[in-house]
Amino acid sequence: MSPMDWKGPPTRGPGGIKDFEEVLNKIREQFRGKLRPGGSMWLLLLAVLIVAGGYASVYTVAPEETGVIQRFGRYVRVTGPGLHFKLPFGIERVSKVKTGRNFQMEFGYRTVEAGVRSRFTERGFKEESLMLSGDLNVVDLQWTVQYKIGDPKDFLFQVKDVDSAIRDMSESVMRRVVGNRLFDFVLTVGRAEIADRVKVEMQKVLDSYRTGIQVVNVKMQNVTPPGPVEAAFNEVNEAEQERESKINQAQAAYNREIPKAKGSALQTISKAEGYALERVNQAKGDANRFLDVLKEYRQAKDVTKRRLYLESMDQLLNRVGEIYVIDADQKGLVPLLDLQKARGK
Repeated sequence: MSPMDWKGPPTRGPGGIKDFEEVLNKIREQFRGKLRPGGSMWLLLLAVLIVAGGYASVYTVAPEETGVIQRFGRYVRVTGPGLHFKLPFGIERVSKVKTGRNFQMEFGYRTVEAGVRSRFTERGFKEESLMLSGDLNVVDLQWTVQYKIGDPKDFLFQVKDVDSAIRDMSESVMRRVVGNRLFDFVLTVGRAEIADRVKVEMQKVLDSYRTGIQVVNVKMQNVTPPGPVEAAFNEVNEAEQERESKINQAQAAYNREIPKAKGSALQTISKAEGYALERVNQAKGDANRFLDVLKEYRQAKDVTKRRLYLESMDQLLNRVGEIYVIDADQKGLVPLLDLQKARGK
């Protein structure tokens, strides 16, 4: 239901036309036979005017309404909920506007029956829902605009047909916003962003026309490719999902194998560095030991030679199992000295 349904002035006050006629009949009955023939009509008319003026001066504004008062057609004031008075006999008129209620306008579909299981129809509304994206693809888009009346004065007097203005502005802004986005963005991750953008731009346009409308929410209901290409689009989506799955699997394998290979490489490098350090230190030790021997040799050559000879022979004999002294003139081997026994082996 549109808010324009409540713009007209009330036709009845509290009690209705029947109550007013009953009051007039009672007044006639009370004055009948009690007044003079010449003055009874004037008094009766005066009483009727007083009752009618009091009856027409009182009006009630519901909790979700705002009363807009016009005096001879010119705006005078607004009144809130409750019982109020105005000048009677058409001097002041009141229009009641539903400022405390949210209204809803649907695009690309219509609600046939609202309830727990609402029924909708899309037949005949494709002109609203079909639009072009930024990459020249057709999008079938359904959305809902929720709004309320923020300024009842502007709502009544600035725009003649507010419903048509809201519908035209919403459709124009939505087509412009979608036309600046790519097809995949509109169908996937861009719904919330598009709805917020449409709400902001709609409010700017409505304010520039002083419609008195406040946009509460823009909600994207259904965004799909057109029916003839929906199957192909689903295949593309499946292929993209499979591609993303393969990429994720490859990334998981990469995250599993690369750190392992890096760890193995670092371990090999550490072992090589340790081995190199060990060899360098060993070489340095051998060089230092040789230098020390050379120093001692220079100080006492005979003693050093003898000591080196004995140490070398000791190392050599430790590796020999049995020792035989062979005479070149002898035909057989004659053991000269059993060094194994001499050494206690």
